[in-house]
Parts: sequence; structure tokens; C-alpha cells
Amino acid sequence: MIRVHNYIRNTILAFIDFFYPFFQKIMPRQTFRYAACGGGNTILDILIATTAYNYFINKGIAFVFPSLNLTVSPHIAALSLGICVTFPIGFYLSRYVVFQETSARKLHQLIKYFLVVMFCIVLNYGFMKFFIEVLKWRFFPSKILTTCFVVIFSYLSQKNFTFKKEKAETFSEL
Repeated sequence: MIRVHNYIRNTILAFIDFFYPFFQKIMPRQTFRYAACGGGNTILDILIATTAYNYFINKGIAFVFPSLNLTVSPHIAALSLGICVTFPIGFYLSRYVVFQETSARKLHQLIKYFLVVMFCIVLNYGFMKFFIEVLKWRFFPSKILTTCFVVIFSYLSQKNFTFKKEKAETFSEL
């Protein structure tokens, strides 16, 4: 299993780093890797949510869970499906491709990653509700603009909270 993991990680890194020389003057390698991994995962999320919304979820009918007295609108159901797929992919890419130098335990990072993603879900939910139900925008432009806001928040949170480099101990601190 370790060989498979190393092969996947090294293949992804080789592919991303192949394009880095074109961007090295405008951003550091880690930021480029985050943009590439996050961008790919975001595109996957948009494709899944848009496909689910347009082809698998009836746009005119909300999903109702009578036992919970819960109604979920089609655009929120599509958003949820995208998150279910992209959450584990995003954690894997963040931990093993973008923020490799971290020394924190996986479980600790997974919990922090989960918290950030949950807040991103709240942001997604709020923005999607606002754009679609208040401003009466269509699904696709609402999803794109929402994604822009959430990506900025996510990058800053993952870099400075979830995968923050632990300060190395020095003899003066001991």
C-alpha cells in the first residue's frame, strides 16, 4: 500500500511541478501546488455538483426526509454530493502533495481539516442560498462565485491553521 501511495503522490507531484517553472516568478512552489490541487478538486466538485443538479436530481423537486422533518433543495443536494466526493481527495492532496513538511499527526490534521471544510460548507450553503433564492441567479454562476469566495477562505485556513508548520523547539524553550 505504501508503494501505491508513493507512486500516486510522486506522479501528482511530477505532473504539477512540470508546470511550476512557468509560474515560479509569481508564486512560491507550495502556493502553486495548492492552486493546482485545489483547482483540480474544485473543478471536480463543480462538475459533480453541476452534473448531479442537471441530470440526476430533479431541479423542480426538493428532497424531503419526513422522519427528520427536513427539506433539502436540489442545489443543496448537489452541493452535498460534491463535498462527499471531494473531501477525502482534498485531504489527501493537502497532506501529501501540498503541505508535506508538516509533522502533526494525521488524525489531528484530519480533525482540523474537517472543521475548516465544515465552515466552508456553511459558507457554500449561505452563498448558494443567497445567490439563488435571494438574487434569483442561475445555479452555475452562483456556484462559480461561491467557489471563488470559499477557495480564498479555505487556502488561508488550511495554510495557517490545519497544515501550519509546527515551530521547532530550541534549547532555549526547553
